[in-house]
Amino acid sequence: MKRKIVVINEEKCNGCGLCVNACHEGALQLIEGKARLVSESYCDGLGDCLPECPTGAITIEEREADAYDETAVKTNMERAKASSSISTENLPCGCPGTQAKTIQRKELKIPDQPVSAEMLASQLQQWPCQIKLVPVNAPYFHKAHVLIAADCTAYAYANIHNDFIKNKITLIGCPKLDNIDYAEKLTEILKANEIRSLTVLRMEVPCCAGIVHAVQAALLNSKKILPWQVITFATDGTIIEE
Repeated sequence: MKRKIVVINEEKCNGCGLCVNACHEGALQLIEGKARLVSESYCDGLGDCLPECPTGAITIEEREADAYDETAVKTNMERAKASSSISTENLPCGCPGTQAKTIQRKELKIPDQPVSAEMLASQLQQWPCQIKLVPVNAPYFHKAHVLIAADCTAYAYANIHNDFIKNKITLIGCPKLDNIDYAEKLTEILKANEIRSLTVLRMEVPCCAGIVHAVQAALLNSKKILPWQVITFATDGTIIEE
C-alpha cells in the first residue's frame, strides 16, 4: 500500500538517539551508530521523531510500504521491555547513557608519596578549545597532534591531562548538545593546516558516536590521509576500547 513513512539520511545522522526515544512504536533503533527504521509495519508515519532530530536527518515520504500494524508494535514493545536490562524511565532523554548511577571507587593509598606538581598541572596548550569557537587558521594547528574529545571524557577519566592532552592541541565538544555540524568545521581545519595526527576520545554512550562520525566525514571531505585513533571510555572512566 502507498502511505507516509519516515526516511533517514544516514549521512546527516549523528547517532544521538533522540529519535529512538521519541518513537513510541519502537520503529527506530541505533544500529552501528546510526538511526535506522527496523520495520515499516512499526512506523505510523506521524513523524513524532522529526522535531527531535538535531541534524534534520529524518523526513517523511509517501511511498509503497507495509501497512502499519498496531498489534505487531505492541508485541515488539513488550518484547523490548522484557529483554532490556536498562530502564529509560524518568531519564532526561532516551539515551541509556544518561541513566543515573553512583560510581564506587577504591581509595588509592600511596604511603609517604606526595602528589607531584606535574600530576596536578594543566597540559592544555591553547585557548579556546571548544570546537565551535576555535579559529580555523590558528597558528597552533601547524604540524600539531590534535585531540578531539567529547567533553564528558575529561570528567570520567581522571588523568586525561597527562595521558591524552599533553603535547596535543585539544578540541572539545558534545555532538548531542551543540547545534553545529562538527564535520564541516573539522574539514576546514584539516584543509587549512598540516595536522600530524588525530586522537578521538568518546564515551561509550550512543550519542557520542556523533563525534567519531564527524571526524570520519572530515577526513573524507578534506581528502587528508593521516594517522588517527578512537579511544572509548566507560562511564566509570575505564578505557574499554583502543
